Order: sequence, then C-alpha cells, then structure tokens
Amino acid sequence: MRGEPSCPKCGGRVRAPGLFSDAWQCAVHGTVHPLQPVIPPSVEALEVAVHRTKVPVWMPWPLPVGWLFTGVASAGDDRGGGRATAVACTGPGPLGGMGELILVAEELGVGLGARYAGVDGPDPGPYMNVEKPPQAKVLAAGRPTPLWHVAKTPDDRAVFAGEALGMWLWAVVWPEQSGLLMYDELVLADLRDAGAEVELVPCGALSPRLLEA
Repeated sequence: MRGEPSCPKCGGRVRAPGLFSDAWQCAVHGTVHPLQPVIPPSVEALEVAVHRTKVPVWMPWPLPVGWLFTGVASAGDDRGGGRATAVACTGPGPLGGMGELILVAEELGVGLGARYAGVDGPDPGPYMNVEKPPQAKVLAAGRPTPLWHVAKTPDDRAVFAGEALGMWLWAVVWPEQSGLLMYDELVLADLRDAGAEVELVPCGALSPRLLEA
C-alpha cells in the first residue's frame, strides 16, 4: 500500500483514468476507488483524510486508556473524494498484550473493509446473520449502532460489521481475543464533526496492519 494508489480489494496495481476510461481500473476487479498510499500517523495526516472524505472517519473518542491513533487510509481520488476510510488504533488489549483495531467506513461495494477482515467482499452482508441479535453495540455519532459478528474470517482476528450514517461500518480487531473490546459499547466519533479536537488525538507508530492486508 505504499508509494502509489492500489486496488482497495486486492492491493494490486491500478491504472489511472485516461483516454479510454474516466475511472481507475484494476486488472482483476475492474473499476475501483483507488486506495491511496498510507503515510505515517500524524494530526496533519488525519486532517487531510477528514477534509477529503465523503464518508465518516470513525475513531473511539475518547480513546481507551493507553490507546493511540496509529494510521489512516482512504480510498477514492481528488475528483470524487474519499469513498472509504480506515482508522487504526493500538493499545493494551483487554486480556493483556497489545491490541489493534481498524475501523472502516465505506460506501457499498468499495471492498476495503472486506480486505482487512480477510473475507471475499466487497460487502459484509453474506457473512452476517442479522436474524439473530447483534453481538456488539457501539454509539456511533451519538446513535446506538448494532454490530454483527462477521463469519469465515481468519482465526487471528475478530470482525464485526453493521451500518452507521448510511455506510458500512467494519470493526476489525487483532488478536481475536481483543474482540472483547467491542462488548464495552465503545463511543465512536465521526472526526468530520470533531473540529479542533482532532488536534488532541495522541499519535503512535504506524500500524503494520494497514499495510499488510
């Protein structure tokens, strides 16, 4: 994910709009919203993502004790704006050790959340049993938001998904046992509405999870 835009679904190279197409193209997935290169976490990087996106930029706020902001990624281009965002946070896991959380907000069909979740995308619907009660609940932009467990993911992570502000919301947590974090009814803020509070976000080192998917 470094250096140049890539496919949000597979990480492959993408072809920029040109003479024969006005959209970004992946050889495997066709027309895509390109994933932009990930840059080291900073307040400035977060502000850039916030200002260019058309979808929420979710972050637990306040962050759990000891947790830090560890990176942001976005899919989209300058013409259409951000169509997906992924915010990484890292801190003490509820059962010890370090935990990592990536929150993805995306439009239907972008596929970035499925990539971090480790499932075939682009959307979580086929992997969620919404006929059962939700397994987790967050407060997203002041609204109670149910999240369902996403099945068929790799064993090293716990994945939940639901809908918030008309977009998919994915929560991907490593290691799997740190998924207990999602049972604490996290409060999520859309940083587009945070104003000057964005400058208070504590930053850590870049999460390799943003680069490894």
